[in-house]
Amino acid sequence: RFAVSVGYWKDPYIQYFVRQAKERKAPEINRGNVCAAGYYARVHGVSYLIKAFLEKTECSCQIVNLGAGMDTLFWRLKDENLLPRKYFEVDFPMIVARKIHHIKSKPPLSKPIMESHSGDSLLIDSHSLDSSCYAMLGADLRCPSELQEKLKKHGLDVHLPTLLVAECVLVYMTPQQSANLLKWAASTFPVAMVINYEQVNMRDRFGQIMIENLQRRQCNLAGVELCSSLDSQRERLLQSGWENARAIDMMKVYSFLPQADVKRIEALEFLDEKELFEQLMQHYCICWASKDSSNL
Repeated sequence: RFAVSVGYWKDPYIQYFVRQAKERKAPEINRGNVCAAGYYARVHGVSYLIKAFLEKTECSCQIVNLGAGMDTLFWRLKDENLLPRKYFEVDFPMIVARKIHHIKSKPPLSKPIMESHSGDSLLIDSHSLDSSCYAMLGADLRCPSELQEKLKKHGLDVHLPTLLVAECVLVYMTPQQSANLLKWAASTFPVAMVINYEQVNMRDRFGQIMIENLQRRQCNLAGVELCSSLDSQRERLLQSGWENARAIDMMKVYSFLPQADVKRIEALEFLDEKELFEQLMQHYCICWASKDSSNL
């Protein structure tokens, strides 16, 4: 929300989910401009792949956002007339309940769902929401069979091209748990793509410091061993049954973004920690994989 308020990118919906912090975090925890520029690259990099998938499928597809949290992608896609046939969000029931409360109590969030809804009355309770084009449900991603059952109840169509998005989600599961989830997805959908954003190069000194800082805040990265390199990130996807896999670090993503816009955001705040920024960006990556029985 801080990055949006400064003008790094436009997101009119995040204000309804996240309160503006009264002050920035302490510099040693969170360099404001370094993190904002990092988020900018993440949002644009992930959006680029999502929009490419929507374009290829002409929006005749479904998106499953795994561990969606307070993400606003559904509303942003609707504003751009880029909604898939159905958009699913999955998270722990407690997170889902909080998000549903925000949606129910704030017309700028509920109205777009109502506008895109067709058919019978919209189903909503404290832990799930189901409309014709948007569904939100509580489930544990470590139990793929439970996840599939709940998604099917909310209208998942395994025959539709499917995009699964996981941003900083798999790293919190053990390698076996994330492998089970990735194998489930690869074996369930004949035409599918998965996008994974998370840490990489975690075996060097900078990576070790990142892990130690997170552990001090009781944040355990159970799957960090799979984040040792871009190769290990690609390999886990291929071993889980995906046909093609790629991974690039966020510094590379940053260099691919439209340079006129990069100049604009670099002028928003003086980036005095360039070396820290580059190190941080080299320790996050976007990986994507596909399986494609109809040659999209």
